[in-house]
Amino acid sequence: MCGIVGAAAKRDVLPLLLAGLKRLEYRGYDSAGVAVIDKEQCLRRTRSAGRVADLERALAGGDAPSGRTGIAHTRWATHGPPTEINAHPHVAGKIALVCNGIIENHEALRAAHLDRGVKCASETDTEVALNEITLHAQNGLGLLEAVKAALASLEGAYAICVISAEQPNRLIAARRGSPLVVGIGDGEAFIASDMAALVSVTREFYVLEDGDIADINGGKISITDRAGRKQRRAPRTTSLSAGEMDKGGHRHYMLKEIYQQGAAIASTLEGRITGSRLLEECFGAGAGEIFDRAKSVRILACGTSYHAGLAASYWLERRGVPCRAEIASEFRSRPHAAPGDCLVVTLSQSGETIDTLAALQVAREHGFGPALTICNSPDSALVRESDLALLTHAGPEIGVASTKAFTTQLVALRLLAIALGRRFNLAEDEEARLVRELRELPAKVEKAIQLEPVIAEIARRFADKHHALFLGRGAHYPIALEGALKLKEISYIHAEAYPAGELKHGPLALVDADMPVISVAPNNRLLAKLKSNIEEVRARGAKLIVFADPASEIRSQDNLEVVDIAPVDNSLAPIIYTIPLQLLAYHVALIKGTDVDKPRNLAKSVTVE
Repeated sequence: MCGIVGAAAKRDVLPLLLAGLKRLEYRGYDSAGVAVIDKEQCLRRTRSAGRVADLERALAGGDAPSGRTGIAHTRWATHGPPTEINAHPHVAGKIALVCNGIIENHEALRAAHLDRGVKCASETDTEVALNEITLHAQNGLGLLEAVKAALASLEGAYAICVISAEQPNRLIAARRGSPLVVGIGDGEAFIASDMAALVSVTREFYVLEDGDIADINGGKISITDRAGRKQRRAPRTTSLSAGEMDKGGHRHYMLKEIYQQGAAIASTLEGRITGSRLLEECFGAGAGEIFDRAKSVRILACGTSYHAGLAASYWLERRGVPCRAEIASEFRSRPHAAPGDCLVVTLSQSGETIDTLAALQVAREHGFGPALTICNSPDSALVRESDLALLTHAGPEIGVASTKAFTTQLVALRLLAIALGRRFNLAEDEEARLVRELRELPAKVEKAIQLEPVIAEIARRFADKHHALFLGRGAHYPIALEGALKLKEISYIHAEAYPAGELKHGPLALVDADMPVISVAPNNRLLAKLKSNIEEVRARGAKLIVFADPASEIRSQDNLEVVDIAPVDNSLAPIIYTIPLQLLAYHVALIKGTDVDKPRNLAKSVTVE
């Protein structure tokens, strides 16, 4: 989950490296560092605990390095606390290395290194990779061969980038599970964990595949696969622009991304529905045949994506499609009895979530069936590993707490429910109605966002709160889960979500005047039961906030505040009711004074176990 940037250029690379780190800071912000080979061919390094801004201050306070080759890193701590000594780049002699991921056999390698008299300067697992490379270099191997020899000894999922003062125009990068791209310049080349880091210097990229090694030498780029065979990777042109990576006048990225949801949903639908029909070809070549064979669905995802999958399981089962949503990290580690003709659906914003990738591999090994991925990154590992792919077109999402990635996943899953529903119990006129509602969805999202001033006022009541309870029923239980997750992620308030019908089975013991209870109350067939649950909570003196359809006839009264949500079809209500919960979490975080876009201990892309 750390961020890597590297450059071999015709100009001073320090400004490029720092700009790239700022765009990658969502991947980790415990510490940061940079190493540059200067014009005297000396390796110069500066590191700092904290954010990239702290690194900039450290550079401003001293003699900032200048050179044409360098690497930089922003860290999310795994092994060793977020201190300067554990910050990357790590340096041994004339070699410097940055790494994203985990070296699983670091303890055995460290012990072997100590036996050879090699001392470690940090508590990180990364340093053993550097020491392994250095030992091979000391035995007479060149930089590229030393890296290759070291890689043969390393176990885990990681990406590395290496430079040496002895070869000042050279940069070696390798991918083993964690994402890495090579930016193509005019006689220059760049390395990053994400294309977004480099959009100010290039729009052309090679996307490294698992096992690839990139050798950048004087601006020339050579890529070999795991077996050492030279590869001709097709360059990709990104549609990202530098302007998309700023806050667009908003106070935080998260707020910008909340406001972008209507447009992101419209983009996700574009070209996928026409008239009153879903265009099934949007799922990829051969989708129709795969869907024809599917007798059930297994959804695999983590975090927010799991909540989207859980909501979709209600939609699919309503259409007669047997469906089960599972947390990917649990699925990958338990025994399996694979059903026949099962469509495996993976969800991930980045397409690089390591537990989801591993779960997909396990599903394949157990013969579950073909795989469809729904994600936001066309060049990701999940897209490459899946038979079908549906991209969400959410655009870059920088805030750690996912917003538009979640709602566009829900929209994509609605399309899947229509496609599979055709094979079960979905009539043509019903499909036409569902498609019409999808067309109207972006405007209804915009209307929900207009509730922000009302929700900002409600958020003031959370100033002294430390706990909250979220309630939902049916397909809105996953939305309650998502609301609780957002609140805990960015405001640090302990929040739990329960199906409202489970109140009497335990959660009711927590309810008192100091615990706000938040509920979503669309006007559906479960409304009468939900009203009873609300009264159970009110009777215990709790203060309730209910987001409700006006037709629900729930009215504000003592200890109960109702926020009216514009009427929406029941099938799309989970998407609309997500919006006020996002806004509530955002404004509570403002009141609590937390770092909204970069909550403590979290990073955006979970690419390590």
